[in-house]
Amino acid sequence: MAHEGTQSTDRMADGIGGNPVEQPGGSIGGALGVVRRYRGALYGFTLWVSALTAVLGCAILAAGFAATWDTFEGVRDYADRNIANEDSYVAYADGGLPPLVRVGFVVSLLLLVLALLVVTVLHTAYAIGDSHATSDGGPLTTRELWRRARRRLPAALAVNALTGLAVGAVVMAGLVLFSLVDGNKVPGVETTPLGETASWQYTLVGWVLPIAIWCLGPLLYSRLSLATAETVLERRSPFVALYRSWVLTRRARWRTLGLGTLVTAVAVLVFWLARYAAAPLAHVAGLGMLWLSDDNVWITGVLVMILPTAVALLLLPPVAMPLVCAVFARLHGDLRAREEAGSDAGAVGSSALSHPTGGAC
Repeated sequence: MAHEGTQSTDRMADGIGGNPVEQPGGSIGGALGVVRRYRGALYGFTLWVSALTAVLGCAILAAGFAATWDTFEGVRDYADRNIANEDSYVAYADGGLPPLVRVGFVVSLLLLVLALLVVTVLHTAYAIGDSHATSDGGPLTTRELWRRARRRLPAALAVNALTGLAVGAVVMAGLVLFSLVDGNKVPGVETTPLGETASWQYTLVGWVLPIAIWCLGPLLYSRLSLATAETVLERRSPFVALYRSWVLTRRARWRTLGLGTLVTAVAVLVFWLARYAAAPLAHVAGLGMLWLSDDNVWITGVLVMILPTAVALLLLPPVAMPLVCAVFARLHGDLRAREEAGSDAGAVGSSALSHPTGGAC
């Protein structure tokens, strides 16, 4: 009880919680209403995060290209030497590929950490914004939003890391099964020879089962998607927040999955449209890299290949993430309100049974 009192006091000091004066409504409509009401603070905060993400992301990619510059020069020299001698050659042979793979792994890891930070910060901010809308509903600035968010960022980061590990483990399990079947390492299941019809064992174990495992990833994420708001607003530890998210979504599985699928589909659509729109930029960037690298087609090819994807990923925070974060924050608020209403109704019922009408007081 003392812990609950301290927790409540800390939350009130941050401007979180309190007596709700307004319920924004349904998940999507209410989420959009909160974003519209505090668009200056929430979207201004999102733009700041997006700008910083673009700077850091471009810096990581630039560092990766700088680290592999000499390797790409060696790859070009090897290819030019074989062409001059009229010899056949294999791309990235002569020891050119392992250094590129190592640098690519480090760059990918850094970008993954950056993405984790961005998702954590935005989910935290929108959870606070939604709680503010349902408590006092007063003015909210970007500075105040950051002040409240930064106190719980370590816990929110741990929650998102644990969620990512859980979902990643499910995805990896499907990939491992697929690779084992494709490599003829599963007893009784053989790969389909070229031009022949796949056996039912290969179809079931090599395709249907991995796809079924992969489908568990979005389902698991939807059940854990409220953990960030739970640890930020209710000051839960990361593991308790994950458990609470599972409990809150237990009675709203289909609603949670439906909303998660909808906002994920929106994010995927934004990604693919942005990737398609960014394709012409690859030509311009390629010309610039050819000039900078003295016509090194190898490093230019890598830049042209990854640029549309990089641009699309950088556009996700300002375009798609406000909807995603606001919907999950509103869903958490709605399910928490229903849980508390059910608890209050149960307490009233217990009180009525303890003191029946007409009984002695």
